[in-house]
Amino acid sequence: MIKVASYNIHKGVGLDRRRDPARILEVLREIDADVIALQEADRRFGAKTAVIPLHSLEEHSPWKAVPFGLRAGSMGWHGNVLLIRKESSVMDCEAIHLPTLEPRGA
Repeated sequence: MIKVASYNIHKGVGLDRRRDPARILEVLREIDADVIALQEADRRFGAKTAVIPLHSLEEHSPWKAVPFGLRAGSMGWHGNVLLIRKESSVMDCEAIHLPTLEPRGA
């Protein structure tokens, strides 16, 4: 059996209005899911870089991002990212293009 979780990280900003990627990783470790879908995982403006730096994910967690993003510095697709255990592998993935709907809605 695998454990799957979904978590809107609100661009890493907590109720205290501080952006704290380490706190996000701490919560993810508590959840301890095998597959995690994160929403709002990229910053909104500028380069839209990942809220959790990729090196932090690599060094301080048992997960890796599924590499389906098309933007440098981003972890996912339109602010959404899938994390899987590092020992897992993805055989295939692709973005779903929805020309008349908001892409992140898929």
